[in-house]
Amino acid sequence: MVKSFVLSLTTLLALWSAVATAENATRAHGYAIHHNAFLTSDLSPDMASRYNIRRSPHRGMVNISVIKEKPGTTGRSVRAIVKVTAHNLRGQVRPIPLREVKDGDAIYYLGEFLVENGEVDTFDVEVTPEGTRDTIKARFEQQFFTR
Repeated sequence: MVKSFVLSLTTLLALWSAVATAENATRAHGYAIHHNAFLTSDLSPDMASRYNIRRSPHRGMVNISVIKEKPGTTGRSVRAIVKVTAHNLRGQVRPIPLREVKDGDAIYYLGEFLVENGEVDTFDVEVTPEGTRDTIKARFEQQFFTR
């Protein structure tokens, strides 16, 4: 199970832009919420096709995964209620619709949205792992450069 999860996580990590070097995670209540945003044009055509994602330099994508932490392991992917709202510097606020994607033992929440060149978005994430009442909040920022 862990081996399958690691393989699935490695596959989806290939979705993320090569320029992302820091771990983008928020930890609370025994969970790690991994979060990232990038242009869909950074995906390979095969990867985009596999996950039914439209590639474009003017489309952003947010990727959220929820991992139940277990000491000595990579943890276990769990289902959750996930909400993401994006705010830009012009004061525009937009909810990002998400879809759940299962890949073996891994579960991801993916959402797509339009972006403009130079746009800076702040993403507010709310996650309630299945079987809990704990809501974990995360915030991250991403600037997008379209080609």
